[in-house]
Amino acid sequence: MTRHLPTPDSYDYEWVALSDARFAPDTGLIRLSWPDTTMLDVHPTWVAENTPVTGYDTVVNEGILDVREAPTPSDVAAVTIDDEGALAVTWSDGGSSKLHPGWLRHIAENKHLPDSFLPDRVKWTPADLAEPISVDGSDVLGDSGALEEWLSALVGYGLARLVDAPTDPDFLLDLMKHVGPIRGSNFGDLFSVRIHESPDSLAYTGLNLGQHTDLPTREIPPGFQFLHCIENTVEGGWSRMTDGLALIDELQTNHADHYEALTTLDWVWFNRQHNDDHRWVGPVIDHGGPHSPVTFRAFYPVRSFPAMDSRDVSRAYAALCCLNDVAHDERFQMRFAFRPGDIVGFDNRRVFHGRDGFDPGGGGRHLRGCYLDSDDILSRTRVLRRRTQ
Repeated sequence: MTRHLPTPDSYDYEWVALSDARFAPDTGLIRLSWPDTTMLDVHPTWVAENTPVTGYDTVVNEGILDVREAPTPSDVAAVTIDDEGALAVTWSDGGSSKLHPGWLRHIAENKHLPDSFLPDRVKWTPADLAEPISVDGSDVLGDSGALEEWLSALVGYGLARLVDAPTDPDFLLDLMKHVGPIRGSNFGDLFSVRIHESPDSLAYTGLNLGQHTDLPTREIPPGFQFLHCIENTVEGGWSRMTDGLALIDELQTNHADHYEALTTLDWVWFNRQHNDDHRWVGPVIDHGGPHSPVTFRAFYPVRSFPAMDSRDVSRAYAALCCLNDVAHDERFQMRFAFRPGDIVGFDNRRVFHGRDGFDPGGGGRHLRGCYLDSDDILSRTRVLRRRTQ
């Protein structure tokens, strides 16, 4: 039956029959219509590329048709709707294509775009979110519902916490196997945030850490960071989080000149360790391309040289002071303590994090950490949400 038509992905689509399909030789496009007046224009070559078996491999769902050998508008012999409402195209060489109308409909509704099947991004301040959204992590490896809930909150708010997870130092590695591949760095795949006698980062001291994002020295900084609390008996050392989306609103509304400087004036970001020499040039608030997520480059220990006209340096520093004032303002800064078994994940390119200072001799403090790329977090979240969306 036609309704068993495969689609070039792993989703199930409601069968929403077409009401009209016609080819327009003047535009070279096929216009599709549904009974509720929803419309979609598609190119004949694209139809051929998305035809099961001849256009894409139905096992791996990847295209196999060389665009140089694909049909063009001049090869369209007929465009019709079959008896069950699927698009049917006959080509001049006698070949044919049939496409699932529900799959076509999801494209007409823009449900094929990157934000599809992901939770909406929610901007927050401590007035809205006093602590990270928390999910029971005691059986997260065996409970896909808990994993989905945690990752959905993480993507939506840029910050979420598992509580009561095991305190085994290797548990974070086991958990990440259910999420996505770890992105390594010069700190290793998994790293321990604890006091080092010869630290190569301020994180390995008891010093206060101002609000920042990690690894701005990279072309693409890690998307998400995860910190797993193994032990924490020190006084102080509270974690601080600030939502960058709220900061952008505040800066655009009340500090427009500083916002312009933060988004247009470049700095050289340079980690000056003995065995590593990562460098990148970019603004503090990097909006990238039109489809890129915002990236904050805001780690003062590795902000090394202004890469701008000398006449702009003074206003660049003034803008940095403004950003730090807002990032540390209690109106925007969430504070909470780590407890053993907590696993806090946060969007490293969106959410600023910091830490109150603590006395290294006043107890034990051990966090295990790692990074993952945003692509892998979003992919896993979409797959988990397929069941419920």
